[in-house]
Amino acid sequence: MTQLSPVGRPLRPQHKVLQEDARRHHRALILQQLFSDGPASRADLARATALTRVTVSDLVGEMIRDELLEELGAPAHDPAQSRVGKPPTLVGFVPEAAHIVCLDLSVEDTMTGAVTNLAGTVLSRRSVDTRGATGPDALALVHRLAADLVAEATRPVLGVGVGTPGVVDTEGTVLDAPNLGWQDVHLARSLHEALGLPVFVANDANTAALAEHTFGHAGEGGLMLVRVGKGVGAGLILGGQLLHGHRAAAGEIGHVVIDPAGTTCACGRVGCLETVLGVPRLRQRLEHDGPEALGRVGELLGTVLAPVVGTLNLHELVLSGPTDLLDGPLREATAATIRRNTMAVSGDHLVVRTSTLGEDVVLVGAAALVLAGELGVS
Repeated sequence: MTQLSPVGRPLRPQHKVLQEDARRHHRALILQQLFSDGPASRADLARATALTRVTVSDLVGEMIRDELLEELGAPAHDPAQSRVGKPPTLVGFVPEAAHIVCLDLSVEDTMTGAVTNLAGTVLSRRSVDTRGATGPDALALVHRLAADLVAEATRPVLGVGVGTPGVVDTEGTVLDAPNLGWQDVHLARSLHEALGLPVFVANDANTAALAEHTFGHAGEGGLMLVRVGKGVGAGLILGGQLLHGHRAAAGEIGHVVIDPAGTTCACGRVGCLETVLGVPRLRQRLEHDGPEALGRVGELLGTVLAPVVGTLNLHELVLSGPTDLLDGPLREATAATIRRNTMAVSGDHLVVRTSTLGEDVVLVGAAALVLAGELGVS
């Protein structure tokens, strides 16, 4: 059975439900609380989730038996607080309860994979040279890399997460990925059938946005992550939901035309944002014209993004890619241009920063895909 991506549904459980899957949902409520806020007593969990103490006790006991949670003993004594009776026992999330296999297919000429724990910590990694491999050959490399990583895991594997370039639907089908020579490739289904594990697949920019949402320092407002590599794409999270869009193409800003008289793009059109902001072009500009050229590109990016920020009232704009190119004149000019071209209510409190997760952002986001899909945690 193909595993659905968490794209297009709330990433975090918000309230109690009265449905056939209520038990799974209530487990997710408890797990999310412990994942986000750390150890708590059963009574504290009941208050935080609005579940009954009986329900919390039952589910916590079940998850302790499943080794997802563990009892940690009584909290440290606080002389300022006096308690009568037996102190509560804290329970906590167990990051080593299972491992996750993560794949990043977005790097040019390389596929990178890792085994992580449930906290997104990379435990081991592998990479495969993909030069010249497209179509079925590229798919075979993905299968081999995933199988090797599953074999490396020393704990039960919760699932496989994949961040890939291209347009990906909610079933984990890669509708179009020109750099890999893929069209309508049922990536999630083929990996699931080969490995017998849950598989979740999303576009690499969406995956990176989910990484910032789950493991980065993202706030509670709207988040847009712009991923800059050979190509350019964006992921958007609004109201705790990763946006997928009509025909699965939300965030495809790299092919917005900004200069009709500019350079021909790989997509066949002229003057796309990608022809200016892509890493190869940025490095050429930096070499020929110095840091001032990066500032000019930042102004172009800010002009493109200002209507998005104004329309969605985003709280954070995260730039993901080589920090030597993005963090400095380009980021500063992007922020200044957006603020200049939007109302104060939209632009003044906008946070424009680079990713806190570095080169592993897609790998870590792939782990977050599995956590959201299997445990309801993000």
